Amino acid sequence: SFAYFTIKDRLPQILTRVIDTLHRHKNEFFEEHGEKGVEAEKRAISFLSKLRNELQTDKPVTPLEDELPDAALWNQYLDYQRNLPNGNGEPSWFQSPWLYVECYMYRRIHAAIAQNPPIDNFDVFKEGKAQNFFESQEAVIALCTYFQELLKNINDLDEKQLQDELFKLLQVSLWGNKCDLSFSAGEDSSQKSSPLQSLENMVPYILVNDMEKLWSLLVNAKKSRTERNNVRVDIILDNAGFELVSDLVLADFLLASKLADEVYFHGKSIPWYVSDTTKQDFNWTIKQLGSANHMWMSRCGINWEGNLKKGVWVFCDHMFWTLPHDFSSMSEVAPDLYAELQKSNLLLFKGDLNYRKLTGDRKWEYSFPFHQALNKFHPAPLCSLRTLKSDTQVGLKPGQGEQIQASEPEWMVNGKYGIVQFDAGL
Repeated sequence: SFAYFTIKDRLPQILTRVIDTLHRHKNEFFEEHGEKGVEAEKRAISFLSKLRNELQTDKPVTPLEDELPDAALWNQYLDYQRNLPNGNGEPSWFQSPWLYVECYMYRRIHAAIAQNPPIDNFDVFKEGKAQNFFESQEAVIALCTYFQELLKNINDLDEKQLQDELFKLLQVSLWGNKCDLSFSAGEDSSQKSSPLQSLENMVPYILVNDMEKLWSLLVNAKKSRTERNNVRVDIILDNAGFELVSDLVLADFLLASKLADEVYFHGKSIPWYVSDTTKQDFNWTIKQLGSANHMWMSRCGINWEGNLKKGVWVFCDHMFWTLPHDFSSMSEVAPDLYAELQKSNLLLFKGDLNYRKLTGDRKWEYSFPFHQALNKFHPAPLCSLRTLKSDTQVGLKPGQGEQIQASEPEWMVNGKYGIVQFDAGL
């Protein structure tokens, strides 16, 4: 299965890159922290080498031994896996749900660093994320330029034109999800060309296209808004780099077009899946744009800093996003987060990992209803914007998946197809 090759090939590659990154920063750790920094680097590397060996030799998954705030939840989840009626008893790397062991690996990488002060705040993936951002520079410039031109006459657009612009920026945000470093095991995956030019050619590759439903929802929310209840959109972020910029442009468009009054961004509280957005990445990206020597890029960055200061943009991270649980258990495991999402008019879930957690990462029939696959996870109307990079997909028309499968066996994992899949909730 695709899961097997991920565990066998991709995850060890990622671990090797992490070890290599720590090696390369040895001098920097020494300059900053002296011998203590070098000692910490050695301890972290030995922890990670041991982890790589456990993975490659299919050892049992062990309880976490660190004191980090989520350790108890992880260890409870391991007990739950041990006691599954149809499980193999002792979970191991190749005999357990892929979603679980993959998340577990990233949590162990975090422990290797977090347990070794003074380098405990070092993000082993930061370089790759920054590189992706700089290598996508042309695409970022094209998008910022397009957006700033659009803002000049946004107040003159009629409803049909606004709808067209929303659909365009939703598609840019959708295809921005191709830039995923955990998928390429850290190889270059930057966005080289302007994404706006190829949108029309990409429409046939959107397997579920519920953009009309999003439009209706936002327009109706806008019409029924009152002084007291703002229209709120939440974006559950995926990758930093170009994808994040495309999400920020979409969010700013929602404010500028008055389709939303506030946007909440949900990122990861620890470095995760190589390129996922943390608070540091979020703030860094906006600063990079603000200080760019390109007029429209810096205009975007400065405006976005303003949105954060005014409180119409809010960044939040919650430890639940980096737990192994799928979202159907959020109301139980993280009732505070579930209650927060219930305040939203629309939840936009970016990317593949969020989709896997929305649908329980199961081998569904392709035409199984999305609403049912969500397994009672309905805090608010929600939509998944995702390019397919793992073999789970629901809500297709009867025969649609089988038809593509016949001509393109890799369709579910090569990132060529996408979905904008909406569920109205209860």
